[in-house]
Amino acid sequence: MNKDSRLLRLGILGCGPISQIAHFDAVRKAHNVELYALCDLADDLRERMAMIHSPRAVYRRYEDMLEDPLVEAVIIGVADQYHVPLALQAVNAGKHVLVEKPLGVNIEECEMLRARLLERRLVLQIGHNRRFDPGIAFARRFIREELGQIMAFKSWYCDSTHRYTMTDNLQPIPLLSPQARRPGGDPKSDKRRYFILTHASHLVDTARFLGGELTAVRARLLERFGAYCWFIETEFASGALGHLDLTIAVRGDFEEGFQLYGEHGSVTGKVYLPWFHKSSQVECFSEKDRQYRRPLGEDAHSYKLQIEGFTNTILQGAPQHGADIDDGIASMRALVAIARSAETGERVRLADVSGGL
Repeated sequence: MNKDSRLLRLGILGCGPISQIAHFDAVRKAHNVELYALCDLADDLRERMAMIHSPRAVYRRYEDMLEDPLVEAVIIGVADQYHVPLALQAVNAGKHVLVEKPLGVNIEECEMLRARLLERRLVLQIGHNRRFDPGIAFARRFIREELGQIMAFKSWYCDSTHRYTMTDNLQPIPLLSPQARRPGGDPKSDKRRYFILTHASHLVDTARFLGGELTAVRARLLERFGAYCWFIETEFASGALGHLDLTIAVRGDFEEGFQLYGEHGSVTGKVYLPWFHKSSQVECFSEKDRQYRRPLGEDAHSYKLQIEGFTNTILQGAPQHGADIDDGIASMRALVAIARSAETGERVRLADVSGGL
């Protein structure tokens, strides 16, 4: 695999499942990045990952990695509750940051990070890798260049009872450690909170990326037979109407997708689990020539592409294609608004929410 002559020296914090399954492989395959360092408190995980991936430096303490002058940027792949505090440490140390989604767990901590980031003029990108799916990127270009005004946007994320039958075969077997640092309590036990942070964050970012800014939501939640279903009516700043469907878990196949109806055409998309490294199946219909258009044969390793895009912004000053700090805060506001609306049944304006999940 050919690498550029100038590589971004990257450190990865966290040797747990998301790094093992996504980030280590992505960094090694990216053409403009070097896996310079890795860091984890768990001795067994850190030593095993260092043996496999051969970074130039290995750290137990995050502070030591941040003090290394050769580390230019970090990927933060740890529990949601640690995202903002650890990103803030990196920014204070003068490092660029790619932090896993969601940006944080409450609005105020995200705003605090934004204020500090603006002082340091560093690149911070949130790991909404769907933006780097070539099918979704193709749809965004069509929407901006040809669709005209948007009438309606619909999207859905329906996790499946059988999803792990597929993903367990696609992913490497993750190594776990009793020494791994975990948040207090069990954040995953609060299913409503966990599913909104983990899965609704995809829905919200895709809605904003394709449909534009969200201004208000009205959400309904139904729980039956151990499954959860959120139907979310959305309002866009453009005046377009929207609907988001988050259902976990459906008794059937995994389904993720979107539809847009616009002034000069329409867009439909079926999104695959990212572990397939397969572009979304997207069709864009244009009234101009009455033709459907769709991409084919694109590189769809979205985790690799997001790191390459992050690096291009840092090293070459390229426009930031990934989700930035403002996108992260807007998504956080939407997630909190969805949770509040599901509790009350009332319409909630994103501008009015505070706190977290």
